[in-house]
Order: sequence, then structure tokens, then C-alpha cells
Amino acid sequence: MLPVRMKFLQLLSRKAEKLEMLFQIPFYQNQLPHVCLATSTCLYSKKKKNNSYEHVDQEKYKNLVYSVTSHKTSAQTPETILEEDNLLYGPPDKHSLQVKAETRLPKNWVPLVNPNKRISHLSSDSNLPMKIALQRTKVPSVTRILQQTISPLQAFYLERWKQKMILELGKDGFAEYTKKLFLQGELFHAALESIFLSEETTTKEQRENAVISGYLSSVEHVLEDIDEVKALESAVQHESLQYLGLVDCVAKYRGQLCVIDWKTSEKPKPFLKDTFDNPLQVAAYIGAINHDANYDFQVRCGLIVVAYKDGSPAHPHFMGPDLCSQYWKKWLLRLEEYMDKN
Repeated sequence: MLPVRMKFLQLLSRKAEKLEMLFQIPFYQNQLPHVCLATSTCLYSKKKKNNSYEHVDQEKYKNLVYSVTSHKTSAQTPETILEEDNLLYGPPDKHSLQVKAETRLPKNWVPLVNPNKRISHLSSDSNLPMKIALQRTKVPSVTRILQQTISPLQAFYLERWKQKMILELGKDGFAEYTKKLFLQGELFHAALESIFLSEETTTKEQRENAVISGYLSSVEHVLEDIDEVKALESAVQHESLQYLGLVDCVAKYRGQLCVIDWKTSEKPKPFLKDTFDNPLQVAAYIGAINHDANYDFQVRCGLIVVAYKDGSPAHPHFMGPDLCSQYWKKWLLRLEEYMDKN
């Protein structure tokens, strides 16, 4: 019997493939269920990973926990990041942020008020306000500098608003909308200039213009506090820092000589912070006037007046000397940033 078995194995060994099949088939048939069982047992026998979110107060942070655990990736925006930060860490410490911002100083410090400027106390022959035409030069304007140094967050919100408006109005509709806003601003400024110059005929026609009548009604209570107008729509240039701009108005507001900036808005802006970069613009104009030889006076205060199309009372935002000095420092930092870029 043994020799027969030996011969059988010898025959199979000559054909390796058949020998392999002989041993593999019964093995798979018998072991396959055990292999699956072994694999399954191996997986379930591993120590279960601890979920770090199990120990979080899920009721308190319900929305945040759901957003983290239910999505592998998510489209983050500054708004969602701020919301998550507020949930996790609470509101930001405004005081500490302000202290950190104040530690940064301009490299090229120039005072807001010019100590070397001589003020003439001789009365001018003409009572008309100064009106110097803006010359087209290579010197950058205040508006251009602020636009090119806008913060990423402000740029994001501005672009989002623009895309939203384009979605609602279309590209042509949005272009027409911005054109109308620009025209309204021009007409409003022209009407104010007529009022200050006492051009009664022109002012009456402008007050009846439906486009700007609401804005003029809005600023009536502010105009009562303004007198001694020294400049209207007049160009200014800072001689040492080399930037220029067009000042809306320089006049006394409640006894304080101010650079006055007229703004129009469709939404209420009851606080100075709602005017974004406008305080920096006013500070830049104050500094330019004080360092411009064409002006025989110096200014230490500012006023931003936000007028509304529906005629609701305008919001006047007065900036005293201390506040103007703070925004002057911020303006110098923005100016340095612009110069570094260009």
C-alpha cells in the first residue's frame, strides 16, 4: 500500500499546479468562514477609540458639535469662523486687542498739527470760501491709498455684498445702481455748496429735486450748527508726506473749526465705527490742510455727517482733537503700507 501512495505523490509533484490546487481548495472551503470570523473578531477586539466630543456639553454646543462630527470638510468663511470662536472661547477681549494695536507706531512720524506753520490773523478781502481745483498728478489720493490698503475682512464683506447685488440686479443693473449712487452724491454735494454760498435760486430748484430732497431734509438740523465756512470742495496736499485729496467742507461746527465730510447712506449709521475708514479719511485731510501752504489756518477737529435718502435725521459724528490724533496715527500706518506696496 505504501509504494502506491508514494507513486501517487511523485506523479502529483511533477505537476505543481495540481498539487497546489489539491491543498488549497479544501483549505479555503474549511477556513473561509473562520477567516471571516477571525477578521471580524480582530476588528471588534481592538480597543474602541475614544471620541473627544463625548465629554463636551453637547446641548450647549449642539450646532458646533454637529457641524464638526457630521462633515469631513466644510466651506469656512470669516463669519462661520467667528461664530465657532465665540462658541468655544467666548467674545474677544477688546481691551487686549486695542493695546496690541496701539503698540505699533509709524516709522515716519509727522505731527497732525504743523508746529512750523505761521497763521495769518489778517482778514481776507473776500468772504468767499476757498475752492482750489484738484490737479491730476502722480501723487496718490487719500481715497486710492485707503482702497489699496483695505483689510482682508473688509475686502471679503465688500466683495460678498457686490456679488449679492449682481445676483439680484445683474451686471448691467449693478453698474446702473452704482452710477445712480455716484450721481446722487454729486448732486447732494452741489446742493450743499449752493446753500453755503447763499445761491437761493439754485438751492430752491435743488430742494425740489426728488433725487436729493430727502438728503437735504436729513441734514437740516446739522446745517443749523454750521457757520464760518472757510473751504468748499477744495484740493489739499500734504507737502512732506506727498498725498492729496478733495475736502468737502471746512467750517465751524458748534464753535469748533472742523473738516466736514458729507456721506449718504441707505442704512442707519448711528455710531462712528459704522463709517468704516471715513475717520481715517478726515484725519488725512486735517493733516494735509495743516501742512499745505495754501491754507492760512490749521484744523484740529473733524465731523462726519451721514445723510439719509428717506429724510430721517442725519447722524453727525464729531471727532475731537484726541480722537483725530488716534486716527491720524492709523492713517500714517496705512500710508506706510501703501508706500511699501508701491
